[in-house]
Amino acid sequence: MTSLDHKASTPIPGVTRPITMAILAMGGEGGGVLADWVVAVAERNGYFAQNTSVAGVAQRTGTTVYYVEILRKIGDDPNQPEPILSTMPTPGEVDIAVASELMESGRAIQRGFCTPDRTTLIASTNRVYSMPERTAMGDGRIESQGLIDAAKQSAKRFIRADFNKLALDNGSVISACLFGAIAAARVMPFSREQCEEVIRSGGKGIDASLAAFDAGFKAALAAERPVVEVTIGARPPETEDLGPDPAKVERAIKDPSSLVGPKLTDCALRIKSAFPEQARYVLVEGIKRTAEYQDVEYAEQLLDRVARIAIVDSTQDFKLTVEAARYTALWMTYEDTIRVAFHKTRKVRFDRVRAESRATEVEMVQVREFLHPQIEEITDTLPTKLGRLLLGSKLFQWLVFKITHKGIKIQTSSVWGFTVLYVLAKLRPLRRRSLRFGIEQSRIDHWLGRVADLAVTNPELAYQVCLCQQLIKGYGDTHANGLRNFEEIMDYLPIAIKASDPASIIKELRSAALADESGRALTLALERNK
Repeated sequence: MTSLDHKASTPIPGVTRPITMAILAMGGEGGGVLADWVVAVAERNGYFAQNTSVAGVAQRTGTTVYYVEILRKIGDDPNQPEPILSTMPTPGEVDIAVASELMESGRAIQRGFCTPDRTTLIASTNRVYSMPERTAMGDGRIESQGLIDAAKQSAKRFIRADFNKLALDNGSVISACLFGAIAAARVMPFSREQCEEVIRSGGKGIDASLAAFDAGFKAALAAERPVVEVTIGARPPETEDLGPDPAKVERAIKDPSSLVGPKLTDCALRIKSAFPEQARYVLVEGIKRTAEYQDVEYAEQLLDRVARIAIVDSTQDFKLTVEAARYTALWMTYEDTIRVAFHKTRKVRFDRVRAESRATEVEMVQVREFLHPQIEEITDTLPTKLGRLLLGSKLFQWLVFKITHKGIKIQTSSVWGFTVLYVLAKLRPLRRRSLRFGIEQSRIDHWLGRVADLAVTNPELAYQVCLCQQLIKGYGDTHANGLRNFEEIMDYLPIAIKASDPASIIKELRSAALADESGRALTLALERNK
């Protein structure tokens, strides 16, 4: 998807003022290479050029800004004095802002690098979720449309496309696509041929870089057509449908058994005969998830638990049954060491790593895991009695600390490393006897019991209590904090029931718990409702 909001043409500044460009990128995306290309094409064609950078770290826990200024030389005098160019972008004085990802364009706007009277903003519409988005207790994702609307208002021209997808399709990196977009946008006084010549002089990955450059160039050109929206590859975030495939949902309603293997056929037939249509898709996905996690018997247990809710559900469109199915399946498949080992040793994971690293068939790929197991994660996997004994052992705690406090590195791609994790994943049949399994099953049944009892007298309150399960997720501190918030709300439930609108109170408490993992917001909300 590509589009352009072109409010007016952008003139090339004269010799009295440099052309300024800020490039905002994440680690490993080639932002420095893109800046070097811009400097090289400028110096080859009669311009002074300067490139500086403030490098951060990957995964957006820091900021990475590359800044380029170019200024036309006066005549051909080789002895003319060099100008003093700035080393950092100045808010309100940036002609071209380039963002490797949609959130990076938001960062450019926040820093004042985009102004509606001057700046051409070129941005990729792909999203790489920031750490606050990833670690949020609830759905912490920033709405992409909001970023796009802000960019339209803040920039003179806004050129956007999924340049990351175009780069991957051409076996290159996003910097080459963005260079092509810069050339096509006519924001620098250099031709396409001059830009391509700089790439050819690099001597490494030339063909792939040129192909990606061409794709980015065409995407930006498509944006200048009268049509506002032109499809180029993937859909943009503003139209991206994150929901399930409608055809798959329809199959789940009419014939659930067509979506599962022979071992789950009986479960699928039960879904069709005993559960409302609205819940069938979630239940089909649930039995597949629980069977993979443990076994078919575990999938049958999921249906038994949800059936307890379905028979007392009087909510509109059976929304209580739908959410009970969703959150029961998620809780039953909690993350433990066996689950983690299973995912780390799957073939699809190694295939994905190889594909993302763009390694050829003759190149070797090594995968190293950085693990930091806590005492609880170890004892939770052990048989109940042994786990409880070791959990309270000071000697065992000291031994685990000595071994793991600096972390453990395991090379999964080696025979030894793979075998260790593979054997751990094969402990799945022993999970039912583990310490944590018994604890989690008790918690699930207690929670569902409350939901079922409330569904008879107050369906909306039962629905809100059901949704509280979304507080419990992850592992380590994240799981502990979420469980603590969940239990505080459940402890408050008898008090909330006495209020005139208990469902609203539980909803408010849940929102507070999702807003703040530390529990401070929940504590304040509880005090307000006393």
